Amino acid sequence: MSDVRLVPVAEGDAHIRLDRWFKRHFPALKHGRLEKLLRTGQIRVDGGRAKASTRLAPGQTVRVPPLGEEAAAVGSGEGAPRRPAISDQDRDWIRSLVVYEDKEVTALNKPPGIAVQGGRKVTRHIDGLLDALAGEDGERPRLVHRLDRDTSGVLLVARSARAAAFLAEAFKGRDAKKTYWALVVGVPSPRRGTIDMPLRKVAGQDGNERVVRDDEMGKSAVTDYEVIDAAGRKVAWVALYPRTGRTHQLRVHCAGTGTPILGDGKYGGEAAHLEGVPGGDRLHLHARAIELPHPAGGTLRVTAPLPDATAETWQFFQFSPEGR
Repeated sequence: MSDVRLVPVAEGDAHIRLDRWFKRHFPALKHGRLEKLLRTGQIRVDGGRAKASTRLAPGQTVRVPPLGEEAAAVGSGEGAPRRPAISDQDRDWIRSLVVYEDKEVTALNKPPGIAVQGGRKVTRHIDGLLDALAGEDGERPRLVHRLDRDTSGVLLVARSARAAAFLAEAFKGRDAKKTYWALVVGVPSPRRGTIDMPLRKVAGQDGNERVVRDDEMGKSAVTDYEVIDAAGRKVAWVALYPRTGRTHQLRVHCAGTGTPILGDGKYGGEAAHLEGVPGGDRLHLHARAIELPHPAGGTLRVTAPLPDATAETWQFFQFSPEGR
């Protein structure tokens, strides 16, 4: 059995959660055992107790207790990650998603259906392919925000630790202005307005996490919106501008105001599905644009076109996204 190890946090692991760090370096370690090791203080960060949600910084040290066979998949003795090799096909694929790139930032147009980070039963994800986007210096790019698995659109990746810290602060300070496009069932009334609906995470009956409205205990969640076009009273093309960044905020806000996002069965139920609509069972939510301060100065603004499959639904309703 291995002895206790003190593993330094590498630059490539900046800002990730502690549970994600263990998933990356000790993939055989079960989540339940990880939680037990955290509760009993056997896992520590810089000598102090930590939670699964603790964010790591380069240079910190993670105390890893004896794990037996579960330690077999870790990287080198210095704590360097041993990531699976990326196939040529995946390298070409992740490169094909790039819509903007400079020395500090890479922007991807994430397709729907792929997770941004790994988790239970998730083996292929954006974070696992970022080595393919490394520059000549070999420094691994870093995620600075997330999108849901079924949401498409702009995903920013920092190309250095300095850029990651800068962008993370911009997101934390709400300096990032985001625009999402959605197709919703029904037409919001009024056609332009603000949704102010506090939200709280709860455990669903199936064991999966859900987000619900909670006016007493929920956290503030605010979304501005405007209707761009509508197909009668059946479907509307809506631009959403979140002021806050709560989990599933846009999905819950749309469903909570009686116009669920097309294909969002989790929050809209049967009302989110329309018979005869091509691809109507897919979530029609797209991160269209983002604007925020650039690490090198000035302003960064990136837009992402609709994925082909999603664009087909826009065309079905004779909506024209070109030029917007």
